[in-house]
Amino acid sequence: MEASKKTPVALAEELGERLRQARLNSDLTQVEVAERAGVSRKIVLNAEKGKAQLESFVAIMLALNLSEQLDLFLPRPQVSPVQLIKLQGKKRQRASGQRKGSDEEISQW
Repeated sequence: MEASKKTPVALAEELGERLRQARLNSDLTQVEVAERAGVSRKIVLNAEKGKAQLESFVAIMLALNLSEQLDLFLPRPQVSPVQLIKLQGKKRQRASGQRKGSDEEISQW
């Protein structure tokens, strides 16, 4: 089934299953992955069920040497030339200094 036709819960469960399979393919226990990731075994268990916080999920992927998969999972968006021009805005022509009003005292140095 196409990912766009699945519910968020179903997608999360599928990602969890893929994470579990990657762990098993690496011949690692949940405890070993937890130690490498700096999380508890329960967090690894929950991640494999599709119930993990993003930071924990990423830590587990790093522990399984799947960091390259993160770029495939959510590639860095490209900025179009039009967007780049809009982001640049107006270029400054001069520095803005404090404007002194006529009733302000000017220091005599």
